[in-house]
Amino acid sequence: MGNDTSGPAANAEPLLPEPATPSSPLDIAALRADTPGCESVIHFNNAGAGLMTRPVLQAMTDHLHLEATTGGYEAADARAAEVAGFHTAVARLLNAAPGTIAFAGSATHAYAKALSAIDFRPGDTVLTTRNDYASNQIAFLSLRRRFGVRVVHAPDHPDGSGVDVAAMAALMRSERPRLVAATHVPTSSGLVQPVAEIGRHCRELDLLYLVDACQSVGQLEVDVEEIGCDLLTATGRKFLRGPRGSGFLYVSERALRAGYEPLFIDLHGARWTAPGEYRPVGTAARFEEWEFSYATLLGCAAAVRYALRVGPAAVARRTPALAARLRERLDGLPGVRLLDGGPAPAALVTLTVAGWQAEPFKAALDARGVNSSLNFREYAQFDFEDKDVAWCLRLSPHYYNTEDEVDEVADTVARLVRGGRA
Repeated sequence: MGNDTSGPAANAEPLLPEPATPSSPLDIAALRADTPGCESVIHFNNAGAGLMTRPVLQAMTDHLHLEATTGGYEAADARAAEVAGFHTAVARLLNAAPGTIAFAGSATHAYAKALSAIDFRPGDTVLTTRNDYASNQIAFLSLRRRFGVRVVHAPDHPDGSGVDVAAMAALMRSERPRLVAATHVPTSSGLVQPVAEIGRHCRELDLLYLVDACQSVGQLEVDVEEIGCDLLTATGRKFLRGPRGSGFLYVSERALRAGYEPLFIDLHGARWTAPGEYRPVGTAARFEEWEFSYATLLGCAAAVRYALRVGPAAVARRTPALAARLRERLDGLPGVRLLDGGPAPAALVTLTVAGWQAEPFKAALDARGVNSSLNFREYAQFDFEDKDVAWCLRLSPHYYNTEDEVDEVADTVARLVRGGRA
């Protein structure tokens, strides 16, 4: 592999203006003033898409205006330092180097790029958990269908704390998987998987390790060095509060040195060095494409900077605490069954409601100004089979929500449950 380090992630030290964030990281009134959506809705769907801040919105609209008035290429040239600043900001958030970060159109896009870099052969094993994200599970099955890859699921621990790490480590030794994959926080519950423990075993056995951090980045502290992963994917739209259509991929320096590159690499990620040869660039930019939405990337960069200013440690304390308050208020309500497991659940509160169907219950919350989300069996086949449920309602508060909103949502659920509806 060549040592070309060209591309937007290489050696970038941009001087960026500080976003207009509150003077105190937990000044909730100021945080809400920075969030236009707080004026019109109680947003408990941050696990779907968080409410964007004014700095995010301004970064995107400013760039779109620049494109409209100067031209798309010219606008990109004018904002080259800010574009490179995306990689610097995400690297700081994850405790990584800027050259290990690649922008992607979504977490699923990043995940597919990562999988495409692995030269799977018939009989190779993917070792994963029973709580991996649905799109990831489908991708594994697609690999099985096309390449004859074996998909092995490690069992859950009997205590409900997530995957049984000891059993998974035993499978690592017996199966020698081509890839170990785990989702940090599944979309269907507040379970937090022990990804760092899994990572320690992967490092001991020199196994390639991919982590889906789509629901954890932005609400929990995520440190790629502590996790010990080779690849990590996340989105901008959820707890980071960035725009839809944004995400990123972390590729460890170890994986870059080993020559991992996406199956379909373009002129941004590689150099066409001779009629029959190409050379990938030396950074994670090899996983990016030449064409992307600059406004979306800049909006995502603004969201990451905002999260850094608020403080990941402060967010990681407040956000799960709001969810814990909500669970406490909902626990014991007649007809309500809470579904989250693990000793310290994340801010995804999942429940079923007796006497209601999924869509009418969500519609009733919508009508009362409460945003929520639904999950169905097809999103979590193993998890929902174990829990014997066909659907769940997901309520996901974030740090800018208030305790009063938590209580209001709990009271709204209680009133709906008392009213009942088949």
